[in-house]
Amino acid sequence: MSGKAITPEQVKLFMKKRTEGDPQQQASAKAGISARSGRRIDSGILPKQKEPRHWRTRKDPFVEVWENEIVPRLEKSSALTPTTLFEDLQDRHPGRFSNPLKRTFQRRVKAWKARYGPDKEVMFRQGKEAGRLGLSDFTELGDIEITIAGKSLDHRLYHFRLPYSGWSHIKVILGGESYTALAEGLQEALQRLGGAPKEHRTDSLSAAYKNLSKSEQEDLTERYQSLCEHYGMTPTRNNRGVSHENGAVESPHGHIKNRIYQALLLRESHDFDSLDDYRQWLDGLIRRFNRRGEDALEIERNHLRSLPTHNATDYSEQVVKVTSSSTIAVKRVLYSVPARLVGESLRLHIYDDRIEAYVGSTRAHTLARAYSLNHNRRARCIDYRHLIGQLVRKPQAFRYSQLRDDLLPNATYQQIWAYIDQQMEPRAACKRIVGILALAARADCEQALGAYLQHQLATDNLPSLHQLEQRFDPNASRGLPVGLETDSPQHTLAHYDALIPAPQEMHS
Repeated sequence: MSGKAITPEQVKLFMKKRTEGDPQQQASAKAGISARSGRRIDSGILPKQKEPRHWRTRKDPFVEVWENEIVPRLEKSSALTPTTLFEDLQDRHPGRFSNPLKRTFQRRVKAWKARYGPDKEVMFRQGKEAGRLGLSDFTELGDIEITIAGKSLDHRLYHFRLPYSGWSHIKVILGGESYTALAEGLQEALQRLGGAPKEHRTDSLSAAYKNLSKSEQEDLTERYQSLCEHYGMTPTRNNRGVSHENGAVESPHGHIKNRIYQALLLRESHDFDSLDDYRQWLDGLIRRFNRRGEDALEIERNHLRSLPTHNATDYSEQVVKVTSSSTIAVKRVLYSVPARLVGESLRLHIYDDRIEAYVGSTRAHTLARAYSLNHNRRARCIDYRHLIGQLVRKPQAFRYSQLRDDLLPNATYQQIWAYIDQQMEPRAACKRIVGILALAARADCEQALGAYLQHQLATDNLPSLHQLEQRFDPNASRGLPVGLETDSPQHTLAHYDALIPAPQEMHS
């Protein structure tokens, strides 16, 4: 076209079309050049290409400061950015360097670093060998919120991956990046996989080391090494803070989380009925994700090590004595336990989501694991069912108990107690709320009973314990624990006099 230089690409396209049999004029049009230029190319006269320019067309605005001010700073610290240096120039030479010069300055700094700057870090891409490496890492869902029965679930995901086949395993983790979470997740992944790779790499222990003493860090390292040795894997860890060393699992985090987000959109809800429902849904999603690498996985399975006959220890242990209040303290959380265990020494197996309590070699009870959301305060996990059998014997202890608010299972029962405490005298109020809790535990009707009472209290109607039992536990024995008598009205003496026969009736 007139006024524009013909590019080498246009020449190649013109010659290609001519070779394919296009007429000269048609080939010229397809290449975007004139017919005259096409004739010149056909005759062997190719357009001259413009030589790159190596000289300036205007005065260098930084010539007076470059060698004396900028270069010495770059030589001392090449990490300085062009923007920082330019703004410093503007501060030291007011009005001399306007903002439109910034782009020119950035190109100058970039060119200097390319010639004289230090070497940059080089990524050595690794070959993928079947059965050689397995990677573990933890990740959070970020902006994706999961709710269980309407309540937000505070959790993260453990992610195990084989780089060769891309096979992944995901486990919901309720606590932090602990050894227990790593051990549970890793062993669950290996069991599903059916074998173990030669090497296992993780950076998760770096987070677990935080605030630990040197001896505790050494113990954690030994436990991790023992876990890997149990499966015949060589244990390795990334350098702390160098995430790209675990890139074969860090990068797929994004793909997994995007699939979770898209699946939730397709499901049209982020809410699940229970934690088990969420876990099962997530397992199904990951199984579909793994289908794409089934052929590679079959190859990789032939190179995996056989699994031992039993799992390694994937929990931490603690020995505690149950207090006279029927509570134990475990990792900054106060738990209640059944009153039958008061005074016992319990050996605890502490998992990520549960605590198994043993008396000797017998598992006596299992608790759901709780976590303190505020690291400066201890949390409480109190189950009124553990204590209600003893509380009905002395209901007046409820009012000033240190665990009073924790004994009320939820906000509904807190509202019920507030109403009862306001409407009834203190002794009767304690009897009533303890009786309600005893009924909820005995008839397993906590939610239904709470909803019914909340509806009744909205109309200023407080049913008696007898009425509540008739509605929620009609088949139970009518005998009540001491102190929890029903609220039947006391008859007057005149009512009893009416039952005595008249004198003439007695003689007849």
